[in-house]
Amino acid sequence: MTHQVDRILVVGAGIAGCSAAIAFSQMGKKVTILEKAKEIQFNSSGIFIYSNGLAHFKKLGVLSALIANGFEIEQDENQYFTHTGETIVNTHYPRMQPDIPGILGIKRAELHRVLVERMQELGIEFEMGTTLETLHEIDSIQPIQVEYSNGKTATFDLIVGADGVRSHIRNFINPEIEPTYTGFCVWRSVHQRPKHVTKKIMQMGVGKRVGILPISHDKMYMFGTVVDTDKVWKPKEQWHQYMRHEFSDFTGGEVARLLEELNPATDILYTAVEEIHMPPPWNKGRTIIIGDAAHASTPFMGQGGTMAVQDAVELSEMLQHFENNPDADTQLEQKLQEFSEKRYAMCKFVQDVSRSVGQSGATESLQDCQIRNANMLKYSQSKVDEFYGKLSEFS
Repeated sequence: MTHQVDRILVVGAGIAGCSAAIAFSQMGKKVTILEKAKEIQFNSSGIFIYSNGLAHFKKLGVLSALIANGFEIEQDENQYFTHTGETIVNTHYPRMQPDIPGILGIKRAELHRVLVERMQELGIEFEMGTTLETLHEIDSIQPIQVEYSNGKTATFDLIVGADGVRSHIRNFINPEIEPTYTGFCVWRSVHQRPKHVTKKIMQMGVGKRVGILPISHDKMYMFGTVVDTDKVWKPKEQWHQYMRHEFSDFTGGEVARLLEELNPATDILYTAVEEIHMPPPWNKGRTIIIGDAAHASTPFMGQGGTMAVQDAVELSEMLQHFENNPDADTQLEQKLQEFSEKRYAMCKFVQDVSRSVGQSGATESLQDCQIRNANMLKYSQSKVDEFYGKLSEFS
């Protein structure tokens, strides 16, 4: 006997959670989204979304809004320079469809505003300032019983944990999985966009790299990665000084100018980079995790948000197929395990490639960097094409 899914609880209102709530609601499911914050607030930095991610946002009905509120990168181009401003190579990202940009920059706050407005259009129920206290699944047929931290109780047919790197739902499924520090930290800052900056820029230094990406018609953000094996926290009021110091050897190009702009009023974020390595299954019964909760990655391939929205869309598609093709011998938890096995293969590939790119960019000698730059000139475009070709094979 198969189980009909009518009510779904999504825990976490990040990219994965919002996307899952939208995807399930579009199927006609009654969705509740549970978020521990009292209101949805997101930092002011940016995010870049490549065409494979935008194709899934299109399925959620938000692509046109994202393009209108973000910045479509001119010619889908990434320009690479040295830390002193000399050109290395230019590459271009593929388009999944002619109407889907190869790469889009957008403020994180704008991305989430668009997703929240879509959820409101669909009538999705929000439980804010609340966490999941207890979860009890008797068998594969009866509804899952839950209690919130505010004392409310409810029942659901499926629970989706999209509650990030320090996932509470992951602890229920596999408490042995903990975040792994990668040895990298990321600096981010938001700046006014001059008219001539219309493409993604990467400047490659000795053991460091800095990128610049337009995220709206008037804003862009700068992001830089550094090796920090000790993960020493820096006082927030001094972040502008620390960031300028970390990248002081970037003496040419756009980065040098932006570093000079940094001041106490600049929007700056400093975060350690952690990964989640969770082999399947990502579910226990009819409770499953997606997004960073299952496979947080380093940022070097810019695929974190894309993997999250793809998890959400493909999970909804799996559920649709499961319900449209009933099999008396197959329970939902079996399909959830198959889903996690399929997604694990792609997400592990992305994690491995991203980590390798980060380690390559962290080469510590000038001679190593010269070799790296020469190889980039020869192979960068073919590697881009190979990477996205492989992702298409997974899909």
